[in-house]
Formats: sequence, C-alpha cells, structure tokens
Amino acid sequence: MVSLNTLCKNILNVKDFSLSDATFVKDPSGVLHFIISVQLDKNVRNICPVCGRKCSAYDSPQKRPSRWRALDWNGVIVEIECSRSRVCCPEHGVRFAAVPWAYEGSRFTKDFDRAVAWMACRLPKSSVAAYMRINWATVGRCISRTRDEIEPDPSVRFDNLVHIGIDETSYRKGHKYLTVVVDHDTGSVVWAGDKHGKEVLSGFFKLLTPEQRASIRIVTGDGARWITECVEEYLPNCERCVDTFHVVEWANAAADTVRLDSWRDAVRKAEQLRKETPRTRGRPPQGIEPTPADKAEKFAREIKGAGYALGKAPENLTENQRRRIEIIQVKDKRLYRAYVLKESLRLILHMPDAEEAAKELKGWLWRASHSRITAFCELYRKIKRHKDHILNTIRYGLSNALVESVNNKIKLLIRKAYGFRNVQHMLDMILIVCSELVIPLPNRGNPNVLYC
Repeated sequence: MVSLNTLCKNILNVKDFSLSDATFVKDPSGVLHFIISVQLDKNVRNICPVCGRKCSAYDSPQKRPSRWRALDWNGVIVEIECSRSRVCCPEHGVRFAAVPWAYEGSRFTKDFDRAVAWMACRLPKSSVAAYMRINWATVGRCISRTRDEIEPDPSVRFDNLVHIGIDETSYRKGHKYLTVVVDHDTGSVVWAGDKHGKEVLSGFFKLLTPEQRASIRIVTGDGARWITECVEEYLPNCERCVDTFHVVEWANAAADTVRLDSWRDAVRKAEQLRKETPRTRGRPPQGIEPTPADKAEKFAREIKGAGYALGKAPENLTENQRRRIEIIQVKDKRLYRAYVLKESLRLILHMPDAEEAAKELKGWLWRASHSRITAFCELYRKIKRHKDHILNTIRYGLSNALVESVNNKIKLLIRKAYGFRNVQHMLDMILIVCSELVIPLPNRGNPNVLYC
C-alpha cells in the first residue's frame, strides 16, 4: 500500500518535503482544486534562490503560506502549499527562500513551466494559455524561465565559432527588426538582439572574448555597411562574404528600374500618338491594320507585364515569357541590354573558379560603367565597393541561405504565436527553437519509446 506522501512525491516529481495535509477545494466558479500542504525538509530550508547557498533566516516563516500550481491531474488543478521565510544572503541580499520544485519568482512548478514552454514552441500562445488555464503573458514568462534553466550560461554558444552569418529580420510592423547571428557549422542561432545596426551588432562582438573573436574566420551577410564596419573593427583577420543572392537581387532591382522607365516612355509615346491620330466613332472593323497608337499601347502593355520574365533565368522562361523577351530585344535595345547585364552577372556569380570569376567580373564592371544606363551605373559603384567580398563568397562557397532559412523559421514562430509583446520572451523562444536545446518533460526516459 503506497502512502499519500509517497504518491504525491512521485506524481509531483518533487522530493525533500513531508506531507502535512491534502484537501479538495472548489473555487467560486466551481473548479475543483487539490491543495497539498507540505513542510520542507531541514536540508533544503533557508536556501538562497540565486546562488543556492545556505543562509541564515531573516524573519519567521509566513503566517499565510504560498502556493505553487503544478500540472493538472485529470483536469483537477493541483497546488502545493508551503510556508517559507526570507533569508539574508551575503551576496544577493534579503530574498524569499528557495523551494526545490519552483524557479525563483515563479508561482508554478518547474514541470509546469517546462510543459508550457514545450507546448508554446509548437502551438499558438493563445491555445497554450487556454489549455493550461493561464494568462497569455504568463506563457512568455514560462518560456524565459525554462530557457534560463536549460541554458544557464548562454556564452557557451560563442565557443568554437568559425563560420557565422549575420542578418536582420522584421518581427513587427513599423520597422521593428531584430539581429540574428547563426553558426554555419551547426545551423543554430548563436545570438539574437533587438533592433539592428552597428551599435546592436557591436554588443554581440563585445560579449566575445579575444580568443573567441580570433577563432572566427568567415562572416557572411548582405551588403549592409554596419556589418562590414563591425567585422573590420572587431574581426580584422576575418574574411567578409556578401551573399550572391543579394547581389542578384540588386541586379534585378536595377533591371526593373530600367523596365519602369521604358514603360513610362512607351506610355508617353502612345499618348502622343493617340493625340495625333484622328478619332473614329465606334469600334474599328475587323481586318483593319492597327494604328501606330494601338501598337505603342500594346508594346507598353508587353513591357508592363514583362517584370517577372526579366527577373527569371533564360532556361526557366515559359513560351509566353520568351516571346516577350524577344519583343523587347527588337523594340527596346536599352532594356534588353539591362537584361543581358543582369544575366551575365548572375552567371559570373555561379562560376566555381574565383580567379576566372574575378576576370569576368572586371569585364562586367567595365561594361556596366559604360552602359549609359543610370541604374546600372549605380549598380556598378555598389558592386565595385563590395567586389572583394563577392569574390570571397565564390572562393569559400558560403552563402547566407542558412541564415535566411532561420529568418523564415523565426517569422513562422512569431506568426504562430500571433506576435510577442515582450521582446525578451521572443528572443528566448528563438534561442530554444533555433538551436539544439531540448526541453525536459516529466517522466520521459527515452523520448523515442512510444507506449500504445
């Protein structure tokens, strides 16, 4: 026959206490509560909740005992009730004594906090709050307490860094960004901080020791100047790589600027021809040759609908898109030259040999600077500024694709949670999900064993 004391200890996954009383109570709404009154063993009394040091009691135990909510038992709310005193720690001052089943400042058991954090990593916060019968904001606090326990020293992520990627991603409307640093070798998020810019990223590098900075060999990212300035200041012996995806994106943006200019010119030409063409009543009969104004309007429509075709590689074009490119080749030489420049740059970035790519890029820069196309002259200056970093990307074969995939996972987390009001709770969630951290659940030996 198992005693009630042993039963409660095993189900609650808590030791170091003796059972005083256990009773069922209904709250005003009719919900059943199981209150377990306990007394701490002498060996765990008067413990500092921060450093775990045995301290002297500051005052007598509480007259009104505190309660901590545990995981429900078949829908019945379970609460642990215990009186405790305050302690005077030489290092951390006067604090309430620690209890072995809860984190400092928490009114829930450790298993409860872990279960909430585990569910929040997979479900919307509102659903977790409704199922666990807690406040929406309490879910975030459970996440932070759990991360502090399973990773008490976040600086261990900074060890053995060799290849890292840096990028910013938005997490809320109104230009709210966060900066993310990812380890290319493990695929885990090393660090995440609110906002973006040189000041924010400098905060990450200041957390590293000189030895940890010296171990970093390659940093990937987009062409942001604040990334380059931080790398030059804190990692002088590191190679900076600019992701080729962003370089192609710059070229696509330049080609689209030329397309918009050509479309506006074509619209203006059509309007001018329409004014010069005498108007006729009704719809023109079939078989009549289109007027120059009709042809100009049709060409303007072709340019307007060619944005997607101009951004694709030639081998991926559909028949209709290929026809539009051919029309542009015949009727708009400037726009077609922009398309050729964009495609030639894309092919250079896919070259396996960095030395050959350097020669081809030098020729491309000359053609872009002499193209008499304003958008590509600006692109020439931008790529010339990042030329060495682009060639480093080709040489080392690293891109920011892994970081972009992590950003996509972060956006999915934020969307699944329907947003975060507390930025720190969001960062803690990111560090748990986008890493190798595992949240321990109660009574789980081997997680791969299924009991049917």
